[in-house]
Amino acid sequence: MEISESIFWMGNRLATNCVEISKDPADLSKPGFWVVVNTFEGDWFCARFTDVQDAPLPISPWAGIDGKWHSSQSQTSYEANVHQIKELIAKGEIYQVNLCRVLSNDCDQSLLGLANLLQKSNPAPYASYLSLPGLEIASASPELFLQRSGDQIKSTPIKGTALEDNFGEKDKAENVMIVDLVRNDLSQVCQTGSVKVPSLLETQVHPGLVHLVSTVEGQLKEEITWTEIFDATFPPGSVSGAPKISALNLIKKYEKSARGPYCGAIGWINTFNDTALIAVGIRTFWKDKNQLLFGTGAGITWGSEPLKEWQETELKCAKLFEVASKTHSK
Repeated sequence: MEISESIFWMGNRLATNCVEISKDPADLSKPGFWVVVNTFEGDWFCARFTDVQDAPLPISPWAGIDGKWHSSQSQTSYEANVHQIKELIAKGEIYQVNLCRVLSNDCDQSLLGLANLLQKSNPAPYASYLSLPGLEIASASPELFLQRSGDQIKSTPIKGTALEDNFGEKDKAENVMIVDLVRNDLSQVCQTGSVKVPSLLETQVHPGLVHLVSTVEGQLKEEITWTEIFDATFPPGSVSGAPKISALNLIKKYEKSARGPYCGAIGWINTFNDTALIAVGIRTFWKDKNQLLFGTGAGITWGSEPLKEWQETELKCAKLFEVASKTHSK
């Protein structure tokens, strides 16, 4: 694939004519419309596009996926890991850890057709499609990582997932815990006293499930750089845990495969006018050669029940796998 064939779509914004791809976020200081992906492990893809217009996602066929999905953690091992994390919580070593697994299936087709199906059958507020040399993503993300308008910045972490609006105290406590973490992250790059929580524990309805969502916002310090913003806030608190550094260490210990774009950042930054829209890379498919990958996880706290946490990971992928199994005609 040539760099000129790259394409990005998000929120009815279509970017073509890619002229530069960088692995260094410091390049985001250059003027331009940048598409950014930061994997959970911190590998950057920064692509500068010169042609940006309001346009629908290009139509493409999809043959469907009918093979068996293989998980990086079995149910037995996942539940055992939940038990071990709860023991560490009881010892006071950690408060919350987002424990994930990655599923894979054979796939030798472009994900553009799958992105079309997701738009039709599982619409999401931060859905996107990206094709770069060596990277292809079709995302139905419901979660905003960072939105910027001038010196204003906002994040809306999701914590709490259910089939219907019947969240328990565990879900609410987990959400509040992550809100505190996000407040702390943003306070590092925002003016003193400007970080606020205008909404807490709101219910959002999505295809096949509902989420608890809160909003944290603040006013950025003068002359702040994107490198400083990402250093302070990445990876997103909702998909790591609290305290964040301890959670990241446990994620490395218990998870069997790299998350890649899953739980990372996917979106765009316009350095001409200091605007940005960046999603958390959840409900996201991506390709590694002829393998289609998808991540799913759950937040583990002292109140977690191992079987229910496994079932939450199943719930999060059920609707998306149903969509991926369908055929889409061009």
